[in-house]
Amino acid sequence: MSGKQEGQVWRIWVDTGRRVVSFHPEPESELIEFHSLELFQACIDQYTRQRYRYQ
Repeated sequence: MSGKQEGQVWRIWVDTGRRVVSFHPEPESELIEFHSLELFQACIDQYTRQRYRYQ
């Protein structure tokens, strides 16, 4: 099964100063969009290893 789904976009907002990853828009945070589930999951794993908080 492929992680790429037609038209599907996964979004996170990252605040590197506060070390926070949000799954909803946050002021002062950078939006990152993914068109591949595998890339999205790899990025989340990377932030988890770096001990970012999630909200």
